[in-house]
Amino acid sequence: MLFNVPQFIDVEDKVAGPLTAKQIAWLVGMGAVLFILWSFFDTATFFVLSVPVILLFSLFAFYRPYNQSLLSFTIHASMYLFRPKVYTWDRPGMTTKEAPKTVEKKVTQESPQPLSVRDIRDLARLVDRK
Repeated sequence: MLFNVPQFIDVEDKVAGPLTAKQIAWLVGMGAVLFILWSFFDTATFFVLSVPVILLFSLFAFYRPYNQSLLSFTIHASMYLFRPKVYTWDRPGMTTKEAPKTVEKKVTQESPQPLSVRDIRDLARLVDRK
């Protein structure tokens, strides 16, 4: 049996021209914020405040760092910044109540072999290397 496999599933559908639904939503939100700023502030203050608002909403609508939306990128960055970065290793297949079984080895006293001058010199060279 042959099936058609969909392609380009990561590309969002275009709603109006080259714009997606999310981009249109960001632009409508920008228009709403600009309308609120226009109604509360005088003309000079409105133009000063509108520049960062337009820049911010345009970035959220159109900029895609690492091929993901800026909103999800910002959320992941803030989660990385505020979550603890310590990972404790847990032995797989072991519950927390179980203790690892220790195997006691019989230690025998063996006489250590004396180191020769050549062995000490080789060890010194090995330690002194960078």
